[in-house]
Amino acid sequence: MPHIQLIVTGIVCAVVGALLGLVITAMYFKKGLSKEQKQLEEDKVKSQDNASSLIASAQKEAENNKRDLLLQAKEEVSRVRSELEREAKEKKQELAKERNKLEQKEENISRIEATCERKQEEIEKKQQNVAELEARARDFESRKRTELERVSGLSVAEAKSLVLDEAEREYSHDMAVMLKQMEEKTKQDADKIAKDIIVNAIQRYASDYVSEVTVSVVNLPNDEMKGRIIGREGRNIRAIETITGVDLIIDDTPEAIVLSSFDPLRREIARLTIEKLVVDGRIHPARIEEMANKAKKELNQTIKTEGEKAAFDTGVINLHPEIIKILGRLHYRTSYGQNVLQHSIEVSWLASMMAEELGLDVNLARRAGLLHDIGKAVDFEQEGTHVQLGVEIAKKYHENPNVINCIEAHHGDVDPLIPEAVLVAAADAISAARPGARRENLETYIKRIEKLEEIATSFDGVEKSYAIQAGREIRVIVTPEKVSDDEMILKAHEICKKIEDELDYPGQIKVNVIRETRATDVAK
Repeated sequence: MPHIQLIVTGIVCAVVGALLGLVITAMYFKKGLSKEQKQLEEDKVKSQDNASSLIASAQKEAENNKRDLLLQAKEEVSRVRSELEREAKEKKQELAKERNKLEQKEENISRIEATCERKQEEIEKKQQNVAELEARARDFESRKRTELERVSGLSVAEAKSLVLDEAEREYSHDMAVMLKQMEEKTKQDADKIAKDIIVNAIQRYASDYVSEVTVSVVNLPNDEMKGRIIGREGRNIRAIETITGVDLIIDDTPEAIVLSSFDPLRREIARLTIEKLVVDGRIHPARIEEMANKAKKELNQTIKTEGEKAAFDTGVINLHPEIIKILGRLHYRTSYGQNVLQHSIEVSWLASMMAEELGLDVNLARRAGLLHDIGKAVDFEQEGTHVQLGVEIAKKYHENPNVINCIEAHHGDVDPLIPEAVLVAAADAISAARPGARRENLETYIKRIEKLEEIATSFDGVEKSYAIQAGREIRVIVTPEKVSDDEMILKAHEICKKIEDELDYPGQIKVNVIRETRATDVAK
C-alpha cells in the first residue's frame, strides 16, 4: 500500500506541476498571442484529460498491486505457520525420546543402588566374620607362643635373636660374595674410566719435577768479603738487616752467608742486594740502601713477568692485574719443597684435560686450577689458611663464583657445587702425590703410618697390622678363630671405609687382609 500511494502522489504532483507551468507560460504570452493562447487552452484541456486518465490508471494499478501483495503475504504466513508446526512436532518427538532415556537411566541407577546396598550388607557380614577370625587367630597365636616358650624354654625375643643370628651366619657367605662381585664390577667400570681420563691427562702433561727450596745461602768469592759485609763495628750487616728485614748468619762456613727469614720475598731481596754489593765492591750503608731499592724493583718486575708467563702458558685470560702480581709471588713460594707456581700451572693443565675428556667447562677448570693455591702467596704475612686467603683474594677482585667454589673446595673445606671443583681437587692431589713432587717431614710421615696401623688394629679379630710401601699399603693379619674366609672381604671393606673417613693421605692405600691357619704337631 505505501508504494502505491507514493506512485499516485508522484503522478499527481507531476501533473499539477505541468499545469502550473502551462498557466505561467500562458500569462507571459497572453498579450498579442491569442491564437497561441487558444492552442494552449486546448492543450491545457488535453493535459487535464491526460492527467485524469493517468491518475485513474495509476489508482487501478495500485489496487491490483495491493491485491497481489495481500495474496503473497497470506501465502508467506501460511508457509511460516506450517514450518513452525513441523519444527514444534520434531521438538516434541526429541523431548519424548530424551524423557524415555532419562527414565531408563533412573531405572538403571535404582537397580545399581539396590545392588550396592546388597553388596554393602555382604561386606559388613564378611568384615564381622574376618574380625571373628582375627580374634580367634590372635588367641591361637598367643596360645601357640605360650606353648612354644614353655617347650623351648626361650622367650620370643631370645628366639628371634637366635633365628636372626642363624640367618646372618647362613647368609654371610652370600653377602660377602655378592658384595665382592658388586665391588669388583663397580671398580672395574669406574677404575677403567677414571684411569683412562687421569692417565691421558698426565701423559699429555708430562713434565719433570725437581724438588725446589728457596735459596737461603749466598756464595762469596772469598772469605775476605765476609769482613767487608760485616763492616766497621758491624755497621754494614746492621744496615742490610734493617733495610731488608732478613737476618744474616755469618759463621765458619767458607765463602758463604746464610740468610734467615720466613718471608721468601724479603729473603730474595736480601740475596739480590748482597750479590749486587759483591759485584760492585763498594759496601757501605748508603750503597746498601741503593742496591736494596734496585733489588726490590727487579723483584717486582720479575714477579709481574712470572705471573704473566703463568697466565700465558695456561691460556687463562682477563685476569686482574693485581691477581697476576699475586700469582707471580708464588714463584718464590714452596710447599714441602714443591714450587707452588709450577704446581698451580700443572693443576691447571691436569684439570682442563680431565674436563675436556668429560665434556665439562675447560676454561673454568683451567682458571680455577691456576688460582686454587693463590692464598699461599700471602699466608706468611696474613692470618688464615691459604684456602681462606685465596677465597678473599678472588672475591676482592670479582672472580667468577664457580672459581671461588673451586678454590674453597679443593681441600674439602666446603662441598663442591660444580663438577669442575671436583676435578681441581683431583688434579691437586695428582700433582702433589707425584714421586719427588713433595718432601714430607719425618714427624708427619711417622704419625700417618702410626695412625694407619692404629685404624687397622681397632677392628675386632685383627691380630697385627703392618704399613708398608711408605704407607701406600697395609697388611692386616686376622685371627683365624674370629674371622672366617667370608668375613675377610667385609673386614677389608670396613677398614678401607674407616681409613677414608679418618685419615688424610696422598694417592691411595691398598688394604690386604691375611688369614692363616696353621696345624702343628711334634714327632717323638
